[in-house]
Amino acid sequence: VQLVESGGGLGQTGGPLRLSCAASGGTFNNAGVAWLRQRPGKEREFVAARSRTGGYTYYSDAVKGRFTLSRANAKNTVYLQMNSLKPEDSAVYFCALGQRVITSSLRNDAAYDFWGQGAQVTVSS
Repeated sequence: VQLVESGGGLGQTGGPLRLSCAASGGTFNNAGVAWLRQRPGKEREFVAARSRTGGYTYYSDAVKGRFTLSRANAKNTVYLQMNSLKPEDSAVYFCALGQRVITSSLRNDAAYDFWGQGAQVTVSS
């Protein structure tokens, strides 16, 4: 499975950006999906994840209420809509797919089998 992120770039404080993650050679159906990010000088951190059934979606406290993870099954694509951006949201964002990830492990990056290459997001103040 190949995952390709797009839609990153330069955003403004308080503004929106949307990231996309398209899958090829596999499907997001019945798979857990997550977005994680790595800020400069920091370890990779959990941002958002959706369970395999789609029944559960989790967000980190840092983005809750501002970011939304969604999925377009027909396009085999997942999105991360980022609103009310802050400079501290600047990071490389990764999407990940886990074919066997269980709900209790959605926040654990070791649970995911496939990763995108990352998309840079920079938020100007």
